[in-house]
Amino acid sequence: MRAMILAAGRGERMRPLTDACPKPLLTVAGRPLVVWHLERLARAGFRDIVINHAHLGAMIEDLLGDGSAWGLSLRYSPEPPGALETAGGIRQALPLLGEAPFLVVNGDIFCDWDFGRAARLPGPDDLIHLVMVPNPDHHPKGDFVLAGDRLAAAGDPRCTYAGIGVFRPELFHALEAGRLARLAPLLGQAIAAGRAGGELHRGLWTDVGTPARLAGLDAAVRAGS
Repeated sequence: MRAMILAAGRGERMRPLTDACPKPLLTVAGRPLVVWHLERLARAGFRDIVINHAHLGAMIEDLLGDGSAWGLSLRYSPEPPGALETAGGIRQALPLLGEAPFLVVNGDIFCDWDFGRAARLPGPDDLIHLVMVPNPDHHPKGDFVLAGDRLAAAGDPRCTYAGIGVFRPELFHALEAGRLARLAPLLGQAIAAGRAGGELHRGLWTDVGTPARLAGLDAAVRAGS
């Protein structure tokens, strides 16, 4: 199975930190966020990783190179200034991801979900399998309902998409390459069709969306190391 790390966002809420540094290269306990992902993916048995980028993308390529430092093979999917949104970025990278299900991980999260689980996902009739987390304080209304291992758009209680999912490539085939496209409508379509699985992760997870959250995460990881 291949994996894609989403690293093309501008990180507006992280400014001024992201004025001179792409968000995935911001550090937690001395290591860039994206390196934490690469290390965990390598331990889980992944070898082929795709990383998209736009804002200061050359810095990402310069730091990570071909991935051999982690026993990985890295390939890059550059996007135009402003990027292509999540679904547009994935559609752009499909030629690098192949026709089998693949794992997608947001580059601006910190999570200890076991990436090794992805190889058994999604279910045979599902287009997506999303990792969900309890709603954080900054997103109290959540995204979707998780009933057992099935996702629904309406109802209670709701939980939050963790930014980790396994997708079948056909979910993106109708999109035009090189065009902006949001992920939420595609997730809604899969859920409405009854082809969306999920699971609740109660372990470590942080959406590193603001300087305050980054500082808090950095302190917590250092204290626990």
